[in-house]
Amino acid sequence: MRLGIRSLVLGLALAFAGASAAGADENAKAEQQKKSQKKVSDKENPDKIGDRDVGKGLNMYSIEKEIAMGKQYAMEIERMAKIVDDPIIAEYVNRVGQNLVRNSDCKVPVTIKVIDTDEPNAMALPGGFFFVNTGLVTLAENEAEIAGVMGHEIAHIAARHGTKQATRGQIVNLASLPLIFMGGWTGYGIRQAASILIPMGFLSFSRAFEEEADLLGLQYMYKAGYDPNGFIDFFERLESLEKRKPGAISKLFRSHPPTGDRITTAQKNVADLLKEKPEYVVTTSEFEDVKARILALNNRRKLDSNEDPNRPRLRKAPGGATPTDGEESGQKPKEDPDERPTLKRRN
Repeated sequence: MRLGIRSLVLGLALAFAGASAAGADENAKAEQQKKSQKKVSDKENPDKIGDRDVGKGLNMYSIEKEIAMGKQYAMEIERMAKIVDDPIIAEYVNRVGQNLVRNSDCKVPVTIKVIDTDEPNAMALPGGFFFVNTGLVTLAENEAEIAGVMGHEIAHIAARHGTKQATRGQIVNLASLPLIFMGGWTGYGIRQAASILIPMGFLSFSRAFEEEADLLGLQYMYKAGYDPNGFIDFFERLESLEKRKPGAISKLFRSHPPTGDRITTAQKNVADLLKEKPEYVVTTSEFEDVKARILALNNRRKLDSNEDPNRPRLRKAPGGATPTDGEESGQKPKEDPDERPTLKRRN
C-alpha cells in the first residue's frame, strides 16, 4: 500500500515537473517570437508597399506641378547631356527600372533614360524623371547591384524628396532638384550651367532623404525579387574603388552619408526587416550582354576621341571616283599604301 502511494506521488511529481518544463519552454518560445516580431512602422514594412503614402509631409507642390517641373528639368538635362540611343541598352535599363517601379510606392509614371558617361551614378528628378549612367552598369558585377541603385532613386521619386527639399530650402534650381545617388554633378557636363551655392542647412535635409531612400530602395528591390545584398555589394565595390583611386568617390558625396555608414545601416535593415527568401534574382544573361555592349560603345568613343582631326581624309568628287587632296590641287596623287593590290594583264 505504501509502495503504491509512493509511486503515485512520484508520478504526480514527475508529471508536474514535465508540465512546468513544457510551460517554461512555451514561455521562452513566446518571448523569442515576441522579440522577433518587434513592432515596425509601415515605412519599414515591405508588406505595406503600395498601401502606404511615403510621399506625405510638408510639400508646397501639387503632384501636377511636380510632374511639370520635373519634365522641364529633364528636357534641360537631355539637351546638355549625351543620351544613349542604342535601343538594346535603353530597353534593358528601362525594363529593370519599370519592374522596380511596379514594386514600389510610386504614384506617378516613371520615365527612365540612360546617360553616356563613365561616372557610376544615377539621378532622379521630381515627378518621375530618372537618369542612369552607363558607368553604373559597367562598374556593377550583376543585375542585383544596379537594381539596388535604381531602387534608391525610385524611392526618391516615390517619397517626393525633390519637391520636399525645394519646399524646405526654398531653392528651385537645376542644381538642387536632382537626387543623385553618389552626390555631385561630375560627369554630366552640366555643372556650369546648373551651378548654385546651396546652404548647409539645405543639405542637412538631403542627408535625411538619402537615408530614407536607402531604406525604401532596399525594400523595392527585395519585393521585385532581387537579392538585397546586391545593394551592399555595390557600396563595397565603391569603397574598393576609393581605396584604389583616392578621391574618386569621396568628392561625389557632399550631402550623402559616408559609404561605410550606409553599408552598416543597410546590413542592419536587411537583417531586421527583410525575411529571407528561398531564392533571389542576382543576375541575368541580358545584364552581361548589355554590359559588354556598353564597354564596346566606350571603346569606340575612346578611339574616336584619340583620332587626329588633322589627318588627311578622302573626299569624293561629284560624278567621279574619290580623289585625294593632291588630285584636287592638280598634283599627282600619292599611291595609297593601304589599297588592295590588283592583277594586271601583261601585253
